[in-house]
Amino acid sequence: MPAAPAAPAFPEAAAAATADERLRANLRHATRTIREKRARAVAELSDWTELRAAAKAVKDHTLRHLDRYLVQLEQAVTAAGGTVHWASDADEANRIVTGLVRATDEREVVKVKSMATQEIGLNEALAAAGITAYETDLAELIVQLGEDRPSHILVPAIHRNRGEIREIFAARMADWGRPAPEGLSDAPADLAEAARLHLREKFLRAEVAVSGANFMVAETGTLVVVESEGNGRMCLTLPRTLISVVGIEKVVPTWRDLEIFLQVLPRSSTAERMNPYTSFWTGTAGGGDAGAGAAGATGAGADGPSVFHLVLLDNGRTAALADPTGRQALRCIRCSACLNVCPVYERAGGHAYGSVYPGPIGAILTPQLRGVATELDASLPYASSLCGACYEVCPVAIDIPEVLVHLRERVTDRPGHRLERAAVAAATYVLDRPALLRAAERAAARTRRFHPRRLPGPGRAWTDTRELPAVPPEPFRDWWRRNRT
Repeated sequence: MPAAPAAPAFPEAAAAATADERLRANLRHATRTIREKRARAVAELSDWTELRAAAKAVKDHTLRHLDRYLVQLEQAVTAAGGTVHWASDADEANRIVTGLVRATDEREVVKVKSMATQEIGLNEALAAAGITAYETDLAELIVQLGEDRPSHILVPAIHRNRGEIREIFAARMADWGRPAPEGLSDAPADLAEAARLHLREKFLRAEVAVSGANFMVAETGTLVVVESEGNGRMCLTLPRTLISVVGIEKVVPTWRDLEIFLQVLPRSSTAERMNPYTSFWTGTAGGGDAGAGAAGATGAGADGPSVFHLVLLDNGRTAALADPTGRQALRCIRCSACLNVCPVYERAGGHAYGSVYPGPIGAILTPQLRGVATELDASLPYASSLCGACYEVCPVAIDIPEVLVHLRERVTDRPGHRLERAAVAAATYVLDRPALLRAAERAAARTRRFHPRRLPGPGRAWTDTRELPAVPPEPFRDWWRRNRT
C-alpha cells in the first residue's frame, strides 16, 4: 500500500469530523437505514449462521493454500486467452496498468468501482501519464466530480446529501465534457438521469476499461463483479481491452465456493437477496485454449473484451498473511456491514480514517497493509470502542475486536512508548507482591486529599477526556477485615 498521506492521526481527524453537524446527520440517516434493511434481509435466511461459518471456512482454507490457488488461477486465465501480471506493490501495479493503456494508444479509460485501484492511487498515476480515468459508478462519479475522497466502502459518497450532489453536478459536469441539464433538481431520479447522460457517450467511445473484481474462481479463471447500477456491465463488455486489478486475497477455489459468497454478500451489503447485476468473465471473448468468453450473468450474454489483462496485487497482503491473528482481515469481502453498525464510524465518518478503507475493517486492514510507522496508521487500532458489533454482523466472521487489540500490542512495542511500558512494568511488579500492594493501597488512602483530578505531563492526554476515580477512605481489604465478623 502507498505510504500514508499527510493526514492527521485519527483522534484529531475525528474531533474535526464530529463537529460537522451536517456530516453527522447524513451519516446517521444513511447508516441506520442500511443496517435496518440488512437486518431484515439476513433474518429471511434460517441458515445464516451456517452460511457465515461456511464463508469463513472457505476463506481460511484459501488463505492457507493461497500460493496453490493463485498458480491455478493464473493457468486458467492464461488458457482462456488472458494475460496475468504480478504486482508486488502499488508502484509496480501502476506502472503495469499505465503501460498497458499506453500500448493501446488510448488516452481515456472507463472504470468500474474498485477499491484496489483507489488503494494504489491508479487514477492519479494515469493522470500523471496523460490518461483520463472516468469513474462510472454513481457514487464514485460524485466523489470524482467533487474532487473529494470516498468515505464508505459501499456508498463512497455517503457523506453527501442530494442537495450537495446537485451542486456538484451543476458546477462540475461541464468540466468533464457535458454540462448538467438546466434547472437540475435534487430529486434522485433527476440526478441519476443527469449521470446517465454524462456517462453514455463515454461508454460508447471507450476502448479501454479498468475494473477490480469481487471474486476470482481458481478452477476456471473466472472473475466476478457484483453491482447495482449496470455501469459495471457496460465497462466489462463494451471496450475492446479490459484491465482488472485485483488483490490476491480475492480468489476462491471453486464455483461451488462462490455460491456461498453470492448469498452472503448482497444481503450484508445492499440488503438484497441478489445483486441486480452479477457479471462473470473468463479470459477473452472466444479466446484461449478453453474457448471461454466473457458473459453477463442472469441470462444476458455479451461479446466481452478481445484483450484481457489481470493484475494480481500484493501490496502488503503477503505480510498480513504471515500474521496468524491479523490475517483474518484478508477474509473481508468488502460488504461494509461493519461500518454501518459502528458507533465510531457513524459519528466520525470515513475521511477521519485517512485511508481508502474506513471503519472497523479499515482500522485493522490499513495498518497491516501499510505498517504502523506513521501516527495515522498507529492511531487506527484505537479507533474503536471494542463493542463487538462489527464482529456480530461480519458475514465471514472476522473477529475485528481481537485484531484491534492485537494491533494495539504492536503499536505499543514501537519506540517512543517508554513511559507507558515503564508504568505497566511498575504496576506488574506491585500487583505480583501482595504485601507491597497492601502498603500502596493504604498510602493512597491516607494521601487521597492531595490527589490531582488530572494527571500531569504525558498522562494529561488520558485525563483530558475522563476523570481519575476517587480513592476510597480505606482499602477494601482493611474494610473487609474490620467488618467480616
